[in-house]
Amino acid sequence: MATNQPTNNQLFTPSEMMAEAEKFALSKAKKTSGMTLGLSVMAGAFIGLAFIFYITVTTGSAVAGWGLSRLAGGLAFSMGLIFIVLCGGELFTSSVLSSISWANKQISFSKMLSIWAKVYVGNFLGAMLLLLLVTAAGLYQLNDGQWGLNALNIAQHKLHHTTVQAFSLGILCNLLVCLAIWLTFCSENAMTKAMLIVLPVAMFVSTGFEHCVANMFMVPLGIVLQSFAPESFWVQIGASPSNYADLNVTNFLTANLIPVTLGNIVGGAVLVGLANWSIYRRPQLKAANLSTIRRTANVMSIKNNEHRNNLLVKQIMNTKPIVLETEMPTSVAIDLITDNKLSGAPVCDIKGRLVGYFSVHDVMVDLWCENYSPKTTQKVVDLMTRDVIAIQSNERVIDVTEFLCIDKEQLYPVNNAGIATTLNPLPLEVRAKTMKVTKPQCIPVLDGEEFVGVISRNDIMLALRPIYGERLTMMPTHRQETA
Repeated sequence: MATNQPTNNQLFTPSEMMAEAEKFALSKAKKTSGMTLGLSVMAGAFIGLAFIFYITVTTGSAVAGWGLSRLAGGLAFSMGLIFIVLCGGELFTSSVLSSISWANKQISFSKMLSIWAKVYVGNFLGAMLLLLLVTAAGLYQLNDGQWGLNALNIAQHKLHHTTVQAFSLGILCNLLVCLAIWLTFCSENAMTKAMLIVLPVAMFVSTGFEHCVANMFMVPLGIVLQSFAPESFWVQIGASPSNYADLNVTNFLTANLIPVTLGNIVGGAVLVGLANWSIYRRPQLKAANLSTIRRTANVMSIKNNEHRNNLLVKQIMNTKPIVLETEMPTSVAIDLITDNKLSGAPVCDIKGRLVGYFSVHDVMVDLWCENYSPKTTQKVVDLMTRDVIAIQSNERVIDVTEFLCIDKEQLYPVNNAGIATTLNPLPLEVRAKTMKVTKPQCIPVLDGEEFVGVISRNDIMLALRPIYGERLTMMPTHRQETA
């Protein structure tokens, strides 16, 4: 019996790709250190495997010509980035895109640097692990030692750039690597992602641009061969270790790894990450022109209430509520509040400041106005209420209770001069119980001008429940139906 399998062929627009890039960047910060390190080791090994493929493809290919030989090597090398994208590895040169999250104020600068450092160390460990396996396996002896000779020549060439050349080649390299990653944001289909990666990677490899993680494997491989390869290997290739004396750790760090790493950061973090952020996100944040909610409601009681319950709002409020972002798609916001059985949630800007409140009521009104066909590009900022009732964290809970259920103007109607406009003979309690008051179910809480949490009617009721005494256990009643 045939079944219809869902296909995932949706292609995103450039602005939607920016949203995917923001998710990608923020995901770097949400991983634990252990997970980041493990995925980084894996990615370092993947890039090393890709370079093994490159060496194998280009060894003995002089007859094919310089360009075609390097093209074949570049196509082979793309296997490494495909592995990383589809298997979820953490690669330093793509992790620098976390600069987007820093620009969005979602992570601090120090947090961004710590992510880079952990991934960089993990990539190096992965490259060293693969290097150990490759040398133990004696791959350098393939094709009568020509494989090893090719590896030595590639490694040595990488040390003969000037500092400016190495830095510039690093920029060009990660410009293409991060553009390859960026292309994958246009689709959720794995095959599409893999195909989009191939050409940008093939270009940077075949042209000779410099990738710091690839060099973590390639140059140390040359150093190990120069230092530890047996005499029989040198006899096979007709050369001696002295021909590659410049292959040493000092030259590797100063002539290649440091300037290439800095270039990779500029190419990825600045020319791809921050450049796209400036084009697609920064204007939107400016256009939103959001003002921070700073004013709070006056919840002073009309009673001279000396009740013994002097709990403050900050003692019972929810300090870790569901908070929505202004640029969050409406569908995502609806899922968040309905999954958590809420009627709404506060909205904060990229700096964590309260700027509005998004409620189910807002959504329903918009659905009615749009004839139940909402805009696909709609975001929280388009529907949220900006006239928000907020309270201070040091208010008394019983005063907030009065604020939520009693309308002073209905209870004591007066004119501007303070003279009563209506004489109601009904007792105060009757008037209070029959009045219609419309106040929110959940109220944002500020400490000064800083958003610190929310308090709901249910929170208040739980706090006031002890007024009724101890909890009573009632025996269930059973009704017997008669035929």
